[in-house]
Amino acid sequence: MIIFPAIDIRGGKCVRLTKGDFSQETVFSDEPAAMARKWAAQGAAYLHVVDLDGALAGKSVNLAAIGEIIRAVTIPVELGGGIRTMENIEMLLELGVQRVILGSVAVRDPALVKAACAKFGERIVVGIDAKDGIVAVDGWGVSGEVKAEDLAVQMAAAGVKHIIYTDISRDGTLTGVNVEATARLAAVSGLKIIASGGVSSLEDIKKVKQVEGAGVEGVIVGKAIYMGSLDLRAALAIAEEE
Repeated sequence: MIIFPAIDIRGGKCVRLTKGDFSQETVFSDEPAAMARKWAAQGAAYLHVVDLDGALAGKSVNLAAIGEIIRAVTIPVELGGGIRTMENIEMLLELGVQRVILGSVAVRDPALVKAACAKFGERIVVGIDAKDGIVAVDGWGVSGEVKAEDLAVQMAAAGVKHIIYTDISRDGTLTGVNVEATARLAAVSGLKIIASGGVSSLEDIKKVKQVEGAGVEGVIVGKAIYMGSLDLRAALAIAEEE
């Protein structure tokens, strides 16, 4: 199981939001690249980076900070946030991003997702962010008016192999990961799912580990490792258990 430390960038800084609310922001570092080095030094095998400004703008914004993160570590980086054109995808892959996460565009332009998967294979990941089972788009501010499970099935048909599922109501709240919904999405779609939102403790890591065989391949950890309620090294040890 893969544990992805999250680095959310806004205005060039490493921040965390609560339930995706831009008015509920906590700044944890002025140097995202330094945070990347910290998590890599603790044993992380993959980083999950989000361009929050990009999510609102509909195009990549924090390219300088993203480039610094990629140059700062030797582990792969996946990136999401406002990536909605083939040109943007290609530019980020050339920059050194290992996997590009498509979110809003999966709802609005599934043909682009299909074309990107045909061209770049498993370097294309879809992010499904949902509240009460309904997908949200445009930085989580707008309803996509489609059920998360229905979208996952559509994405499987488009050639997607990996989905990041975020329960918006839990994101940044430290109230526990929605393991049940994540496992259900894996069962319905047949895809590999990464859990996101609400991780607060080692107990959450253990719960996700229990459904690893059901198609859940990893979990994203954010506020908990920044606040200190989750020790990344201990979480990685659990993830690596047979």
